[in-house]
Amino acid sequence: MTAIAAPIGMLAELTHRCPLHCPYCSNPIELDKRSAELETGTWLRVLSEAARLGVVQVHLSGGEPTARKDLEAIVRHCAGLGIYSNLITSGIGLDERRLTTLVEAGLDHVQLSFQATTPEMNDLIGGLGGSLSYKLKIAAAVTRLGIPLTVNAVIHRRNIAQIEDFVRLAIRLSARRVEIAHAQYYGWALKNRANLMPTREETVAAVATVTRLREELKNVIVIDAVIPDYYARYPKACMGGWARQSLNVTPSGKVLPCHAAETIPDLEFWTVRDKSLADIWCDSPAFNAFRGTGWMREPCRSCERREIDWGGCRCQALAVAGSALEADPVCQKSPIHDRMAAIAAAEAAQPLRGYQYRGSAKRL
Repeated sequence: MTAIAAPIGMLAELTHRCPLHCPYCSNPIELDKRSAELETGTWLRVLSEAARLGVVQVHLSGGEPTARKDLEAIVRHCAGLGIYSNLITSGIGLDERRLTTLVEAGLDHVQLSFQATTPEMNDLIGGLGGSLSYKLKIAAAVTRLGIPLTVNAVIHRRNIAQIEDFVRLAIRLSARRVEIAHAQYYGWALKNRANLMPTREETVAAVATVTRLREELKNVIVIDAVIPDYYARYPKACMGGWARQSLNVTPSGKVLPCHAAETIPDLEFWTVRDKSLADIWCDSPAFNAFRGTGWMREPCRSCERREIDWGGCRCQALAVAGSALEADPVCQKSPIHDRMAAIAAAEAAQPLRGYQYRGSAKRL
């Protein structure tokens, strides 16, 4: 049996609590309650186990991770273990005083999400009024404290025309990196797909914009971009390949190969309350379900790209093809690739309606 390489990264979802209600949120439809969240001591143990396992970078996420009162203790423990810590935050509920204490505890990096570059659109997408001005203040505080800043923007039909604005905003905020991440359609985004899907023409124009800006600004800022799946010819290696490079711990302690893995109904997920992180990484049924290439059917099994994209996204295969064992329908070799393109065209042609917001039944 081939030895299982150690993971290098871990997404620590500290809570599902969040002041925003983004309709593309990657959290599950059934959010973990506060009462189910791991206590501080368990998180510290898990981080210690992660370091021993080989993890060198931890992304502290949620929900909104600053909703945890013990975030400073978690950051301090990461620093003591020599793990690089990245705070993934909406900025809402965070102020400069607390940010300073986090930096003093050893925080290495901040990733700040923006829903749009204008106040009205930012409020509409995030489902919270006045959030843009708050984010701008936090971004300024991050750079004043000398911490590297990444601006993150999830792209969809309402904000796809603002891609260049997002990049220019990131530069004005002295960010070192900007992430242009097209929405991934599972969980909340799948529920809102008709209100999020851009047209093919908008998507092609967006890719061209990113290409142009990368060349123009190559010595100014790093531009990361996630290609929109529904209009692509080949799938991405989701998470670098299922259970190959990283793992995700949910607020209640379940350990997942990717943050959307719970959408696959028949997988068995082990929890850090019962098992060590090393045991889960090596022996969990969920981690071994699609690890490597042995699980693949045709056309993936004999494809020359099988160890490039590792079969693409299993959650997307389930959502569109009906089975997590099928080829990712993004791939032009998939027998239902045309179905995916047809879905995208049909959804993009629908009129915009109210969002079904994450964690809330309200609509704006």
